[in-house]
Amino acid sequence: MADPKGFLNHGREVAQTRPVGERVQDWNEVYVPGSLLPIISKQASRCMDCGIPFCHNGCPLGNLIPEWNDYAYREDWSAASERLHATNNFPEFTGRLCPAPCEAACVLGINQPAVTIKNVEVSIIDKAWDTNDVKPQAPERLSGKTVAVIGSGPAGLAAAQQLTRAGHTVAVYERADRIGGLLRYGIPEFKMEKRHINRRIEQMRAEGTKFRTGVEIGRDIDAAKLRRRYDAVVIAAGSTTSRDLPVPGRELKGVYQAMEYLPLANKVQEGDYVTTPVSAEGKHVVVIGGGDTGADCVGTAHRQGAASVTQLEIMPKPGDDRAPHQPWPTFPMLYKVTSAHEEGGERVYAVSTTHFEGDEDGNVQFLHLVEVEFIDGKLTQKPGTERKLPAQLVTLAMGFTGTDRDNGLVDQFALDLDERGNVARDAEFQTNVPGVFVAGDAGRGQSLIVWAIAEGRSAARGVDRFLTGASDLPAPIRPTDRALTV
Repeated sequence: MADPKGFLNHGREVAQTRPVGERVQDWNEVYVPGSLLPIISKQASRCMDCGIPFCHNGCPLGNLIPEWNDYAYREDWSAASERLHATNNFPEFTGRLCPAPCEAACVLGINQPAVTIKNVEVSIIDKAWDTNDVKPQAPERLSGKTVAVIGSGPAGLAAAQQLTRAGHTVAVYERADRIGGLLRYGIPEFKMEKRHINRRIEQMRAEGTKFRTGVEIGRDIDAAKLRRRYDAVVIAAGSTTSRDLPVPGRELKGVYQAMEYLPLANKVQEGDYVTTPVSAEGKHVVVIGGGDTGADCVGTAHRQGAASVTQLEIMPKPGDDRAPHQPWPTFPMLYKVTSAHEEGGERVYAVSTTHFEGDEDGNVQFLHLVEVEFIDGKLTQKPGTERKLPAQLVTLAMGFTGTDRDNGLVDQFALDLDERGNVARDAEFQTNVPGVFVAGDAGRGQSLIVWAIAEGRSAARGVDRFLTGASDLPAPIRPTDRALTV
């Protein structure tokens, strides 16, 4: 145990962010570089090393949180990194992007602010990179078996790394021009600089993983032919079909899906464009959807110089404290102020868009909305609450409905789907097609990065057993596991 009285002697301190006026002028990460190390030992000491550490239950990866908290407290960064990597291939991703269900399940959080688990995690891995403790782990011998991984998001990368280290020859196919999936083009640079992806890719290359970019399975390569070329296939193509908003005026210019808008901004940071083809500069921007993707759109619009930014959410405003029906250790729906919201804009709750209004050239100019409420579980409009907002750029950030069906991948493999439209799989993450497995959002549906990595690791075990008859790879979750809810 780090410090038996740590949680009594020290309050919660989180990473320091740069001033708003400074950070909206660039695309660097919002946190002050190096601000965590001076405080992280005390923060790690707040961990109580519980007899039953519920943070393990909150995290689908089963991260050994009390163990690496203890090492971080003692500033034994090498040992902390080893414990961190024992369960998580990419802690620098989760330490920056995960909403931390582990903190929601922290026992200290029953009556105090929880341990800053995310901040400890990211401090350990950043220190590990700085001290060259993160090294390639090439397999001792090759199995002679080949695996194709479709998709290079966190699930695909985790599966690929695990299988490569198990001795299989792995090739990752990515339809975009760069590796990373939504980590690359869906997550803005100010939330995670892409250098973190790049150095993991180089580590994986050194271990033996092969990468094929600009290749879409189903269009560029027939899925059935791919299956014949490899001993096994892992589908980690994500849940990329965006939920649409079928209201009058949807066809107007200036109304985009979030995943049409955000990647273009990221491509500017990659050097592909000097300026983005879809910019918020000088425009009144409305973001429809109150989740993390919506917040990403808000922060992007701020940096592009929007005249105003308004974010709409159909649900009522959450409370600041746990509701009685969301007790510890479940993950509660709380009012969350992200770094993007700190930068300005307005958030409007319990409203629904009725239609868009355009000018004579077909450009969106206004968004019409109405207040809504739930009556007997049914969403109902409140008469007399109609109004309109100026809107020259609208982004739809309302989530995703399933994996891509238009490229032919599902049909060419002849995959079965579940009742939610996700690719069905058995207890080993195998689909109805022998040797074809599915991991991540393609099988689970839209979820969190930490679940995606857990899925990739678990599916890798299923593939390894299929290829060799047995496996020592860890499987932190089952396909049917879900976050703890009420």
